[in-house]
Amino acid sequence: MTSSTQRPEDENLGLGSNLLYGLQHVLTMYGGIVAVPLIVGQAAGLTPADIGLLIAASLFVGGAATLLQTIGLPFFGCQLPLVQGVSFASVATIVAIVGANGGEGGLPVVFGAVIGAGAIGLLITPIFSKITKFFPPLVTGIVITTIGLTLMPVAARWAMGGNSEAADFGSMANIGLAAFTLATVLLLSKVGSATLSRLSILLAMVIGTLVAVAFGMADFSKVSEGPVLAFPAPLHFGMPVFELAAIISMLIVVMVILVETSADILAVGDIIDTKVDSKRLGNGLRADMIASVVAPLFGSFTQSAFAQNVGLVAVTGVKSRYVVATGGLILVTLGLLPIMGRVIAAVPTSVLGGAGIVLFGTVAASGIRTLAKVDYRNNMNLVIVATSIGFGMIPIATPSFYHHFPAWFETIFHSGISSAAIMAILLNLLFNHFTTGNSDQQSVFVAGTERSLRYRDIAALHDGDHFIGGKLYDAQGNEVPLQDEDDHPPKVRTAKSATATSKERAEVTS
Repeated sequence: MTSSTQRPEDENLGLGSNLLYGLQHVLTMYGGIVAVPLIVGQAAGLTPADIGLLIAASLFVGGAATLLQTIGLPFFGCQLPLVQGVSFASVATIVAIVGANGGEGGLPVVFGAVIGAGAIGLLITPIFSKITKFFPPLVTGIVITTIGLTLMPVAARWAMGGNSEAADFGSMANIGLAAFTLATVLLLSKVGSATLSRLSILLAMVIGTLVAVAFGMADFSKVSEGPVLAFPAPLHFGMPVFELAAIISMLIVVMVILVETSADILAVGDIIDTKVDSKRLGNGLRADMIASVVAPLFGSFTQSAFAQNVGLVAVTGVKSRYVVATGGLILVTLGLLPIMGRVIAAVPTSVLGGAGIVLFGTVAASGIRTLAKVDYRNNMNLVIVATSIGFGMIPIATPSFYHHFPAWFETIFHSGISSAAIMAILLNLLFNHFTTGNSDQQSVFVAGTERSLRYRDIAALHDGDHFIGGKLYDAQGNEVPLQDEDDHPPKVRTAKSATATSKERAEVTS
C-alpha cells in the first residue's frame, strides 16, 4: 500500500514510540481493568492469591483481545486503535449472581453466563445494526447511570474496611484513609499535568497505599506466596455452570456492551479520520464477543473497548493501531506475572474505597451525560428515566425485596442493572415505538417542561418577529429561513441584543 493511500491507523511509529505511547495507554486504563476482578474477587470471598489470579487473567485476556482488535483476523477485529479490557458494565450483574449463588461457588455460574451471553452476542452481530434503534441514548444512559449508582455501596463498604466482621470495620482510621485517597485523586486532577490527571486514580492508590504502610494498615506478607511467572491456568475456578436466568441477566449487559463498543468504534474512526463501514463495525463487535466467550476459560469476564483510551487518542493525536497493539503486548506480559496481581490484591481496601468513589461516580456521571442528550420535550422520556432508575434502585436499597419470588426471577431482578435495563427497554418500546393509544394530553410529570425556552434560542429575534402556521416572519411580513442545528444556515442575522424583550418572548410563545 503506497503512502498516498495508507490509512492513518496503519502508520508505524517505530519500536521506541510504540513502547512509550503503548505504555501510556496501559497506564490510562490500568486502574479500570484491575478494579473489576478486585470487586468480584472480594464479593466472592476469594483469598488474596486467587484475587491475584483473577487480576492476572483480566490483564492477559485484555491484552489478547486488544491484539485481536488492532491487528485483526478474518472476520474479527476492526483494526483501529482500540484498547480492550474487562467491562465495567457487567460488574453489578456479576456481583448479584455471585451473591445469589453463595460467594465463591457462584463464579462458575458467572463464567457460564458470560460464555452463554457472549455466544448469543456473537451470533446477533450481523443483525445488531438493525436493533440498535431499541437502545437509544435514553436506554443506554439509564443503564450506565444505574451501573455507577449500584456500585456506590461497594465503594462505601471498601471505605469502611471491606470486612464487616472485622473489629475496625467503619473505624475513623479506615474512613480517614479512604478520605485521604479521595482527596489525593481530586488534588492530582486539579493541579497536575494532563498526564497526571489521567493517572490520578492509579497514582492516588499508590500514594494511599504508601501512607497505609507507614501507619501499619497494609499487609504485603502474602505477596510472595505463589509463582512470580505463570501462564493463566484454564478453568482454575471450575467448569462453567450454565443457568438460564444468569445468562439472561448477562445478555442484557452484553447488549449494552455492543452499543457502547459500536459508539467507541465509530468515535475513534471519526477522531483519526478513517472510514468505518458496516463490515468493519461488525468485525469489531465480533472481536468483542469472541473475547468475551474465551475470557471465562482463563478466569476473566466480558470484554469491551475502553472509552478513556478513545479519549487518549483524541488528546495525543497518535492514530497508529500498532501503538495500541504494543499496549496489548504489555498487558499480556503483565498477565503472565501473577505476583503483580497479588500486589494489587494487597492494596488496603480503604484505599480502594476512596478511589472507588470517584471511579464508580464517574460511571454514573457518564450515564448522566448521555441522558443530557435526550429530548424531554412533549414526550414521556422523563417518566421513563425516573421509573427505570427507581426500579433499578429497589434491589440496591432493599436486597431482600425479591426473596419470595421464583429463583430465576430473583436472579434476573436482584441486579439493579438488569432491573433498570429491562424497564427502560420496555417503557421505551411502549411510549416511543408502539405509540398507538398515547394520549395527546401529557402526564403532569412532564407538562411543566413543555414551554421552556432558553435565552440563546430567541436572542437573534428582532422586534416584530412572529410565527404563523409554523413559519417565522419579520415585522414586514417576510419569511425568515429556519434550519436544523446540524445544517448550515443560508444567512444568519445579527441579533439586536443578547437578550430578548418580554414582547418578543410573548410573540414567540403565542
